[in-house]
Amino acid sequence: MELCLQNPSGISKKFPQFETVTDASDHTYVNSNNTLLTTTNTPFHKTIMKEWKILKKNLPPSIYVRTYENRIDLLRAVIVGASGTPYHDGLFFFDFFFPLSPSWQPNESTILQVLVSLQGLVLNEKPYYNEPMLIPPIFDRLSRKYNEDVFVLSCKTMVHLLRRPPKNFEEFVVEHFRDRARSILAACKAYMNGFVIVGEYRDCGGFLFDEKVKVSRNFSSLMRDQYCRLFNSFVKNDSSLREFCTELDQLVQISEMRTLEKAMSKEKKFMSTLSGIVSGLFWCVKGIADS
Repeated sequence: MELCLQNPSGISKKFPQFETVTDASDHTYVNSNNTLLTTTNTPFHKTIMKEWKILKKNLPPSIYVRTYENRIDLLRAVIVGASGTPYHDGLFFFDFFFPLSPSWQPNESTILQVLVSLQGLVLNEKPYYNEPMLIPPIFDRLSRKYNEDVFVLSCKTMVHLLRRPPKNFEEFVVEHFRDRARSILAACKAYMNGFVIVGEYRDCGGFLFDEKVKVSRNFSSLMRDQYCRLFNSFVKNDSSLREFCTELDQLVQISEMRTLEKAMSKEKKFMSTLSGIVSGLFWCVKGIADS
């Protein structure tokens, strides 16, 4: 039994990765006071235009940027969380402010380089090790716990974004989560039931597992709560999710039976091996005693 993880409409809208817009009213730094922003013959203006040109040509597929026609000192970017990380399928928004003062040094790194660094070095598969002096595998247990916390917070952010999407990204947010809702809900089920380590769920077209990893009761409880919240948010844009989640629950039950059967089989093999060892020791001891 396979699970369809794609948007049933089969239609995914395309959004421009780079676009200049007019409404900056909800930008974090909208009240920052820069002057002479529209003057085209200033070094600041020329530098910003150069950055825009770089972004237009070189943005990777998972980063989207909006700049502002009358506030070239502001920029908003969203990074789509990468597969294989606890941030997968999440949307992470960053508001930038570029001061006129020399504190910003564009010659040292471009805006594109900053965004790519955020994606690759911060939103990575083991963010716990972003902290200095933490060396794997000594802290792997804490790293897994950190990933669980990250995914829970990411789920909370998804619900918040659907409720109050950032300006100029409203339609993008709705379409993104319509496309990814099934995968996100399937990942939640896999994580809360201990079928997969957080961050390692993949869209493989199936949802059957025969092994489990240990998860805390607290994490499992938090995930059940987030699953319900996400479902209630997603289903508003896709009523067919009800049928999908019914199928998902059935596959969870099948996976639970498979993991139990495999665990029992392992225990049976262990007991058989142990019995053989004990029997061998018995006859060995008996042979020594008889001699």
